[in-house]
Amino acid sequence: MESTQFRVTNDMLATQGQRLVNYFIDLLVQYGLTFGLGFVLAALALFLGFEGFLNWLATIDKLTEYLLGVVVLILYYSFFEILFARSVAKYITKTVVVMADGSKPSAGTIVKRTFCRIIPFNHFSFLGNSGRGWHDSISETYVVKKDLLEQRMRIHNSFDEIGQELE
Repeated sequence: MESTQFRVTNDMLATQGQRLVNYFIDLLVQYGLTFGLGFVLAALALFLGFEGFLNWLATIDKLTEYLLGVVVLILYYSFFEILFARSVAKYITKTVVVMADGSKPSAGTIVKRTFCRIIPFNHFSFLGNSGRGWHDSISETYVVKKDLLEQRMRIHNSFDEIGQELE
């Protein structure tokens, strides 16, 4: 008997509400990390007597601020999604990033997904019917309800085991 490959279905996808909550929680975490890093760097600069760095930090322009935000975004999502396939918000909303077959994405896929988040108006790409943003569709990833995914994969795998026992 031939086994069929598991596939993510539309009912497993995270809701638009979950995706919106993910966005805002992750944004708050990124702001917190940025503030914390800035605080630590400022304290270190003060302690070591690097007034030039403190002056630069105090007079940072909008473009540099934006670029630093992009760096934090890339490091944040790359770190968490490469290691866990989940950001802090995805832990809270019980969602996870997967490939179409339910597997964990590779590091390269996560990096591609992360860089796609920088595309202008990416946030509005969720307004369509699919509930998938450009960073999902371009990287061929899905954000799904973790519990439902695990349940469906268990059922799918148990049918495969039954088929193997019959052979």
